[in-house]
Amino acid sequence: MRRSAALLLIVALAAGALWATGVVTVKVNPPTTNSASASPFWQEKGGEAQLPPTLRIWVDLAKATRPAVVNVSTTQKAKARGPLSDEFFRRFFERGPRDGETPRGRQSLGSGVIASPDGYIVTNVHVVADADEIVVRLGDHREYKAKVVGLDPRTDVALLKIEGSNLPALPFGDSDRLEVGEPVMAIGNPFGLEQTVTSGIVSAKERFIGSGPYDDFIQTDASVNPGNSGGPLVDTRGTLVGINTAIFSQTGGSVGIGFAIPVNLAKDVLRQLKENGKVVRGYLGVAVAPVTPEGGRAAKLDAARGALVAEVVAGSPAASAGLKPGDVILGFQNEPIQNPVDLTRRVAGTPPGSKVALRVARGGNETTVETKLGQLKDTAPTTSAPER
Repeated sequence: MRRSAALLLIVALAAGALWATGVVTVKVNPPTTNSASASPFWQEKGGEAQLPPTLRIWVDLAKATRPAVVNVSTTQKAKARGPLSDEFFRRFFERGPRDGETPRGRQSLGSGVIASPDGYIVTNVHVVADADEIVVRLGDHREYKAKVVGLDPRTDVALLKIEGSNLPALPFGDSDRLEVGEPVMAIGNPFGLEQTVTSGIVSAKERFIGSGPYDDFIQTDASVNPGNSGGPLVDTRGTLVGINTAIFSQTGGSVGIGFAIPVNLAKDVLRQLKENGKVVRGYLGVAVAPVTPEGGRAAKLDAARGALVAEVVAGSPAASAGLKPGDVILGFQNEPIQNPVDLTRRVAGTPPGSKVALRVARGGNETTVETKLGQLKDTAPTTSAPER
């Protein structure tokens, strides 16, 4: 052991002497890596190139319009509902308790659009109906408690008010100018994902989907999902042309068929909601149906146009004018009537008490009758043939 220790000491001393005199050198290099010095294996291209103008318009539209789009969240005290109603609201509107949890309140999410700098906000009735508390969240994350100014269940248009000023409002456009195939942009909060932008085209106009007597929807293939309700449909001019309201889907997700309320239909509704908190509509007192080609020939019309009177309500303005089942209403106040929806909108938009002239086809002859409109009763909307 002593000999081994002495031998190791001699070897160590010799090695130290050789290193000190430079006869032996030790060079230690760290492991080499290519991460810092190697060239990237991909090709990069700078961002100097501009987007083509036809594509840049979507970027500019999004920048200009997104600040006016808001998140609308509501809280409703738990109420007893049937299983079908619970499942419907859970899938389409709720962000509430999961299965097995005790519901303390019902929460829903939707969208809205700022209509004026002083805080008037447009959304859907089904987004805020029966809410105990409504909170509006702006694009810059400011939050305001909102109050309901007025609701119109017949068109699903609601007007809210927050105490704000100098807010970024979206200008209203002209939905009658929209053409099928025209590009549009939808903005909202699908599934709670704020400020989501999708684009598409106008797929069709004047769609009737059975939601009520004033159906006149814009159909679009811009992706619209639960949570988009109440958000804007914007044209390439940067104006509001529709209020996204409904989707057609067997799964609950977007399949490229969305529906928006035309802004021209909403304009008169919003005026009345702001002034009176409700909408007052004219009442004629008929149930009408489309004129079929056979019906048009029976009435000796040159085309299947107008509104066929299916029923006349006793004691109504229509009865006073002498209208009968089988008559075809072709004109209202010197304006042509193309279909039942056309008549519905014109009668509803005329103040009660107004004296109106109707052009009617009966038995191959045309005549003009006059009557004074009544006021439509404030009842729940129906999907059956409405009284007008």
